Amino acid sequence: MFNSQLEQQASVLAGQRLAGSRGPLRTRVAVFVRRHKLAPYLLLLPALAGIGLVLLWPLVQVAIYSFQNYGLPQITGALPTQWVGFANFTQTFHDPLFWLSLRITVLFAVIVVPLTLIVGTIVGLMLNRLGKKMAIFVSTAALLAWATPPVSASVLFYWMFSPDGGLVDWTLARMPHWLVGNTNWSQFNWATTTAVPAYTVIGLLVIWQAFPFIAVTVLAGLKTIPAELLEAAKVDGASPWRAYWRITFPLMKPIYLVLLLLSVIWDFNIFTQSYLITGGNSNEYNLSLYIYDRAFTFPPSYGVAGALSLIFVVILLIITVGYVRSSVRQGALT
Repeated sequence: MFNSQLEQQASVLAGQRLAGSRGPLRTRVAVFVRRHKLAPYLLLLPALAGIGLVLLWPLVQVAIYSFQNYGLPQITGALPTQWVGFANFTQTFHDPLFWLSLRITVLFAVIVVPLTLIVGTIVGLMLNRLGKKMAIFVSTAALLAWATPPVSASVLFYWMFSPDGGLVDWTLARMPHWLVGNTNWSQFNWATTTAVPAYTVIGLLVIWQAFPFIAVTVLAGLKTIPAELLEAAKVDGASPWRAYWRITFPLMKPIYLVLLLLSVIWDFNIFTQSYLITGGNSNEYNLSLYIYDRAFTFPPSYGVAGALSLIFVVILLIITVGYVRSSVRQGALT
């Protein structure tokens, strides 16, 4: 009985010592976190861990594959993995199809990105002149195009431009030749004739889906501009065009820089629309289709596809770095 009481007292004392040792440790950790303002970063750790698991680890794997001869034999274990150094990059740079796809990708972005920004800006300016209820109705209707899944939108445009009774060919075939040229529009195949007609359809599709986001963003930016500035410019005799370039555009330049970067990244990564419209025609490859072809067309070469993916990432990083530097110079970022 006496021994059991001693054991209970000893356990209680041990628990008090352990609690006392934990208390100061927690206090020191809390003081350290507050002193160095680490609480926001600790709250971001779970999200950063998820991003690292979903994005960074696959990127590391792709980087490893780009320096290997990695395909089906390596996946099945029939052949061992071979490290080939920069051979995949050399093979890519010596492939004429890579330079064709890169040229198509760049030209597509150079043409479509400004058109998307222009159309979105015009629609945003028009929405700004409407009443509140009408602006909400029109912007909601326009956002339906932006919310349409790329597969559904691509099928819709493919049907519209189909040579077998498509609406566009049917309309062009009934218009005067002096207006639409002497082409036999009744059975004109936009998808497989050449890259120019195919990417004309893809460009219209991308602009149709992207301009609502630009328009709503521009409308939100216009609401932040003080009305007194525009009224003063109007009193001074400035035309709407001059007031836009002298007042509206400079104040909204940070917004346009963000929209420009996002549009470039989105238009460089066009895959679903181009794949469904062109049907994977090699003469109409962009970089996304070219990477898909090297990765999944038999026999697949994941090493070459990995090298292409890294080249793609480097191109987008160069664009992003240029955007950040331009933003810092102009005061959009500090």
